[in-house]
Amino acid sequence: MKKIEAIIREERLDAVRIALEKQSYFGMTITEASGRGRQKGLTLQWRAGNYCIDFLPKIKIEIVVLDEDVPKVLNAITINARTGEERGDGKIFIIPVEDAVRVRTGEMGENAI
Repeated sequence: MKKIEAIIREERLDAVRIALEKQSYFGMTITEASGRGRQKGLTLQWRAGNYCIDFLPKIKIEIVVLDEDVPKVLNAITINARTGEERGDGKIFIIPVEDAVRVRTGEMGENAI
């Protein structure tokens, strides 16, 4: 099993969620986050001058999938999170999962996901 953590732009969440649901991945955790990458934030112009936002709002999606499903999930996320802009679309991390337990039933392993 693998845990996929995707950090994406807020406005791309619905497209990614719908794409994952079409692939029959309904269980996911969504967290509001803020961060920055190579773009180093955002500079806006106001009447009084420039205003710098160092950390931009992002969404973190966490989903645990079987090893063989990783390519399908990655494909769904990358295609639907991409904006076509130069920077700032996000990152995806793939982390090994040793085990999982469904709290309600006590099922373990692949049956728990």
